[in-house]
Amino acid sequence: RLPRVNYFSPGIYMAVEQKFREHGCLPDVVDVAPTDLAEVSYDSGVKCELGNVLTPTQVQNQPTVTWSTEPGAKYTVAMTDPDAPSRQNPIRREIKHWLVVDIPGCDVGKGTVLAPYRGSGPPQGTGLHRYIFLVYKQPSDVKFDEAVLG
Repeated sequence: RLPRVNYFSPGIYMAVEQKFREHGCLPDVVDVAPTDLAEVSYDSGVKCELGNVLTPTQVQNQPTVTWSTEPGAKYTVAMTDPDAPSRQNPIRREIKHWLVVDIPGCDVGKGTVLAPYRGSGPPQGTGLHRYIFLVYKQPSDVKFDEAVLG
């Protein structure tokens, strides 16, 4: 595992942990709640707000993601759907919707895309899905030999 971004603020951590537990992301997706929040906003004018409901149309285009950074550090951004094909039957849990590594600061456009962004599109009749954005501070550049997904 990569270390999480660690700009600890007890108030933020408690709010994030509470929301992650409320929505079942803790421990479904991560073992420990993030210690800070990334801001995720879409060109449709909506933002991710720790559990708000957004439509596939609102999130069809790649979002802008920002977070607290350390000088010279590189980061990984991942977006996952732990509810595939449905929350009641997540047999394909953790569908990768986006993965970018070696991001300098918050400049996602300068990172290496391992899996291009794909917006939400749950099968009809499967209910609401949770889409989780995670940002990790990398200890060094990521070395990979897997094919980049298209």
